[in-house]
Amino acid sequence: MRKRISKKFRYSEFTRRFGEAMPDPKTELDYDTPFHLLLAVILSAQCTDKRVNMVTPALFEAFPDPASLAASNEETVFEYIKSISFPNNKTRHLLNAARMLTEEFNGEMPSDIDNLMRLPGVGRKTANVMLAVVWGKAAMAVDTHVFRVSNRLGLTDDSPNPTVTERELVKNLPAEVLPKAHHWLILHGRYVCKARRPLCEECIVRDICKTFLKN
Repeated sequence: MRKRISKKFRYSEFTRRFGEAMPDPKTELDYDTPFHLLLAVILSAQCTDKRVNMVTPALFEAFPDPASLAASNEETVFEYIKSISFPNNKTRHLLNAARMLTEEFNGEMPSDIDNLMRLPGVGRKTANVMLAVVWGKAAMAVDTHVFRVSNRLGLTDDSPNPTVTERELVKNLPAEVLPKAHHWLILHGRYVCKARRPLCEECIVRDICKTFLKN
């Protein structure tokens, strides 16, 4: 007989086990200021953190703040990020975001989702990353890893899109856990619950995983 596990228990165990295994998870993107994190997250869209970390040291040194980047041009910025996926679009996003920060926010990073999402190149996922990582707010950024892993584990009910997944995770996880849970799901998806060949034998929650139990 298949073991039946309640969603409440699954969330409770997920939080407990990952809290013990990764009590202080961090983003794998290198950064030193909120502005530089914003640049790194914009660059990371459809690109690996490893690749982003290879180009950002020189980018950060050249542009320490929004004003310095805002004063630059596409040709100059492109040279720093040309090895990143979609460099043309991302060059424009970086420049326009820096210009808006300089002109409308006095060079300061907004700390609310509405203003963050006004920045060029910043969607809901990027805005939530900023809220969770920089300010430790109760935000859940849903990328491909979070979307896949939360559905596989049974934390979400085969959610049809990232927004539904976000709402369900925010509803069921304690507010103080959300910033950490974002990293737990990403790191678990990146190194254990991989898209093509999940390493179930290494999973610390396989006994409560909906997909593992089903198969």
